[in-house]
Amino acid sequence: MNPSIPPSTSAAPARDAAGQRPVFSLVVPIWNEELVIPHLYARAIDVLEQSGESWELICINDGSTDNSLPMLLELSRQDPRVKVIDFSRNFGHQVAITAGMDFAEGDAVIVMDADLQDPPEVILRMIDHWREGYEVAYAVRTKREGETWFKLWTAKLFYRLIQRIANVDIPLDTGDFRLMDRRVILAMRSLREKHRFMRGLSSWVGFKQIGVEYARAERFAGETKYPLRKMLSLAMVAITSFSYLPL
Repeated sequence: MNPSIPPSTSAAPARDAAGQRPVFSLVVPIWNEELVIPHLYARAIDVLEQSGESWELICINDGSTDNSLPMLLELSRQDPRVKVIDFSRNFGHQVAITAGMDFAEGDAVIVMDADLQDPPEVILRMIDHWREGYEVAYAVRTKREGETWFKLWTAKLFYRLIQRIANVDIPLDTGDFRLMDRRVILAMRSLREKHRFMRGLSSWVGFKQIGVEYARAERFAGETKYPLRKMLSLAMVAITSFSYLPL
């Protein structure tokens, strides 16, 4: 079985009363974020409403063991624009993003982490660039609040190492926070690697891209979901997937 398509249960894709697809899909992977979910929902829908377009919020429950799933299901019951994909276990951040992108119906798809370190308000600037004709608007971290010197140093080293050895131009100081046009999403859906580095794939497929600078905030609540072990694992996937050097 391909682990990029894990066992899950989910609601049907969002359509409005006329059967039209939403303009924007916001994809948010979630793992044990019960303290953040109410604030995430409030800020996300405020931003999406400001867009003036139809939207859906796709939350991927990546095997949470806290109250995240019941909270997400209640939000979905109250607001049909909230869609929940529920994994049978924890498959990991990159797989959760992939599932959300596969499910998304929007003309543009935004990927964002749940912890609110990436401010949802930045999405409006991404949307402006999309309306100007850009097909990818990726967020560039100019400042990282509340992170240890070790995390800052290793992140800086990681991005610069990848740029030195990669056979594709992956922008410095970026994460998975980005907006992608549906053409980009369809191109990425055709790439079914078992181990995925989504920000690398987003660069590899091409299209017209632009960076959006922002200051990354401290985590709103809870603990980091990317400890050193997971960071090293992601780095290895990036190196083996995109390096032009013999391994």
